Amino acid sequence: MDASGPAPLHVLSATAAPKGLGWPLYDAAAIRTQESAAQQTSAPHALMQRAGLSVARLALAVAPHARRVWIAAGSGNNGGDGLEAALHLARAGREITVSIEPRATRPADAQAALNRAQAAGLTLRPDATAPDLQAGDLALDALFGLGLSRAATGWALEAIRSLNAMHAPVLAIDLPSGLDGDHGVVHAERSCVRAQWTLSLLALKPGLFTAAGRDQAGEIWFDGLGVKSPRDPPVAHLLTDTGLLWPTRHHAQHKGSFGDVWVIGGASGMTGASMLAARAALIAGAGRVHWLPLDPQAPVVDILHPELMVHPAKRLQAESDGLETATVVCGCGGGEAVRALLPLLVSRAGRLVLDADALNALACDAAALAPLLAARAARGRPTVLTPHPLEAARLLGCSTPAVQADRLAAARRIAERHGAIVVLKGSGSVIAAPNQTPWINASGNAALASAGTGDVLAGWIGGLWSQGLTPVDAACLGVHTHGAAADRWRATKRHAGALNASELVRELRRLRND
Repeated sequence: MDASGPAPLHVLSATAAPKGLGWPLYDAAAIRTQESAAQQTSAPHALMQRAGLSVARLALAVAPHARRVWIAAGSGNNGGDGLEAALHLARAGREITVSIEPRATRPADAQAALNRAQAAGLTLRPDATAPDLQAGDLALDALFGLGLSRAATGWALEAIRSLNAMHAPVLAIDLPSGLDGDHGVVHAERSCVRAQWTLSLLALKPGLFTAAGRDQAGEIWFDGLGVKSPRDPPVAHLLTDTGLLWPTRHHAQHKGSFGDVWVIGGASGMTGASMLAARAALIAGAGRVHWLPLDPQAPVVDILHPELMVHPAKRLQAESDGLETATVVCGCGGGEAVRALLPLLVSRAGRLVLDADALNALACDAAALAPLLAARAARGRPTVLTPHPLEAARLLGCSTPAVQADRLAAARRIAERHGAIVVLKGSGSVIAAPNQTPWINASGNAALASAGTGDVLAGWIGGLWSQGLTPVDAACLGVHTHGAAADRWRATKRHAGALNASELVRELRRLRND
């Protein structure tokens, strides 16, 4: 589930908030084009000077008591941003040391910043090792930003390891050096800065919010520097606000107005998975929830939630006409037993959420099931798939590392292949739909790395969807609030332990009732 980390985004400048559910995210190519266009209409070096001032202001805000600041400055424009920040911090009375990568030639803006730093008498040295900073001091990572597409070596690698070995916190400029801004992967083990704060400049990068990004970037701040957004379309949106999506309830409505959810799964030894999904669907507000465990020895009543209607799985065939108008959540703890039911469910269910063993069955029997999913899509019957990275790899016929190397592309490929909405779970869960810009979820933390929380998510999405939301809105609302419940739970704890799935259901109830 989603990785650990603080609130994922703070806006530093007066940049206007976007309309809709969240902020646009741009890849490196679009941002470089944006930067080039801005430089053509700005005074020489003005953009870098604005960036340096923004960095210095944030540094003073997050580390107001720091007496000493070390800047590890690369030879490119990211290093120039760090040098400009150093000038402002020196004027604010901080003791500044700059380790600057030896290089004969630099970009014009970076060379101008270096000239200004030299003229101001800043302490500049070629040594990549950190000075003796204390815990209350500060370091700035100004090594690469977007300017790295491979593993760091030599002087830069030594500087990265020095930054990671310090007691003092690190503020990364634009990106933690060594992090791929497009995909959130690190270029090589032990060669990426782990920052406490990252100030993203000009535009937000998707890699800050998914895969390894949340762990490496820490608390993320954004300053657009007064520059127009890239002309290119965003590669994703950051899902930050789903408040407008909650289903409304009117006096004249009744339980039938909020739909039926059928939860099918829970083979022998895994009954709890489908029970958790059924409870989550109920808490989400579904009108009625029918739980059909596949284990014949399953309980006939849920003592904690007796309002769940429990049926033997054999009733599915007899009541198959009811599938046409129902929201079906299938696969949670289903084991091998669920495979035989999938042709019926895929063909008849009005709305269908496939999770866990249903996804494994789809991967193993794609020749038979994929055409049925395609036929569903052609008839306008929506499907939501909720794979974790290993299940996504099985669906795509590739490795888990390949999925994690480009999570946006993996989610889009599954969505296009099956004509479905896809929730690729993990750090920065991705929601993708055919021919739409995907979303990266901003909520959640590593407390969700616990057995059963994915089953809760599947049922929670199903329960929200049954109340009349579109499948994309149900997926977005479900994923974001699922993570938000974990954030609320962690905020009340003094430790960073795991959130068990039963407690997650209770947290979702509290969130739903607020």
